[in-house]
Amino acid sequence: MLKIFRPTYHAQSVYDIDINFYKKHGFKNVIVDLDNTLDSYKLFEPSVQAKELIKRLLAAGIDVFIISNNHSGRVNRYADSLHLPFLANARKPFKKRILQYIAMMKIDVAKTVLIGDQLLTDVVVANKIGLSVVLTEKIVQEDQWTTKFNRLFDRPIRKHLRQKELLPDWRN
Repeated sequence: MLKIFRPTYHAQSVYDIDINFYKKHGFKNVIVDLDNTLDSYKLFEPSVQAKELIKRLLAAGIDVFIISNNHSGRVNRYADSLHLPFLANARKPFKKRILQYIAMMKIDVAKTVLIGDQLLTDVVVANKIGLSVVLTEKIVQEDQWTTKFNRLFDRPIRKHLRQKELLPDWRN
């Protein structure tokens, strides 16, 4: 299996990851995907669960950035309500815009973890850039049409990774 699809860690959800995980691994920054990682793509305002997570991360001294392939109207509204910096229209898995954003925000790649629910976008771009990456499962059933297409490829790759025990649990 191509290493480009292998996440550093796996978690059921971003909400399952304990704050101590970030400290233990020296992560000072969390780049988090929005759609089906933090909330449903249908929500323009963060859920209570998302607000609490961001509050805990920031209180622990961890900077949080939202990077999404979704359009700027949705991402801007969502991120602004959390007072978080963001990059919309990121074009994952392509790395150019994300590298520019990382440079602009002065994000230390060695102290950063990306968290997302898709192998073909989140895991691939993180591996191209050299970021640690936590692959999560999707948090709601519905997906945008583009994501539905990606999942046709994601499912068999994810199944293979599970069978080969190549989805390291974040707790280990």
